[in-house]
Amino acid sequence: MAPRKKLKGLVAATITPMTPDGKINLSVIRQYVDYLVNEQNVKNIFVNGTTGEGLSLSIQERKLLAEEWMCQGKDKLDHVIIHVGALNLPECQELARHAAALGADGIAVIAPFFFKPTNKDELVAFLQKVASEAPEVPFYYYHIPPLTGVKIRVEELLDGIKAQIPTFQGVKFSDTDLLDLAQCIHKNETGELEFLYGVDEFLTGEFLNFVIKLGFGVAQTKALMTSVSGIPMGPPRLPLVDASSEFVIKAKAKLDSIVWPNGD
Repeated sequence: MAPRKKLKGLVAATITPMTPDGKINLSVIRQYVDYLVNEQNVKNIFVNGTTGEGLSLSIQERKLLAEEWMCQGKDKLDHVIIHVGALNLPECQELARHAAALGADGIAVIAPFFFKPTNKDELVAFLQKVASEAPEVPFYYYHIPPLTGVKIRVEELLDGIKAQIPTFQGVKFSDTDLLDLAQCIHKNETGELEFLYGVDEFLTGEFLNFVIKLGFGVAQTKALMTSVSGIPMGPPRLPLVDASSEFVIKAKAKLDSIVWPNGD
């Protein structure tokens, strides 16, 4: 395995652009990459995750998106991490092999959440079967219990996981259990692992407190991103419904009223 670049800075959870009739819109990915790199100084991305509506997309759509992000991000992005989680093992494995073939910088897997793992051993066994399909690619566990209902503590998961998953690189930690996160960091004294914190409320509290009262989710994120960036992100996929124009007007006004650090 070639020496790996150190993951530094923000990792953007990418939105999946869609056309008005609900099909994925690959044509704006190049513009999206340039916006992230040139306007936001973000060079790491997480593709086909929650914000990207990954579990609402077909396997073929997810492959096409991964291919386009890898193509358009070549020589511009430092890390492209592709989420390959699904509700069944064969699809996870297929997506893992595809990501590896593309040369992805990492893959991530959410816990299956219809038939759920009930303990650490069951979860690790599932993750190992996916990771083994991409044996040269850094592997991340995507921990998001508010959506999966899988509440196995990450601190517990870390014990012995490297022996079973040699490519294990870290966790996308999308939970508010900061005690669990703190224990994970404590166990990572050597700095060998990476923990990507996926809950943004602590940095953008004033804005999020405002929009949560209006009703805030993936659909509203897409609408606001369209307004802020000028990139047509399109509607979400059903069962999600598009954000109202009233939401966009109020949220954009609030966003513009906040004085961000360094004037941003």
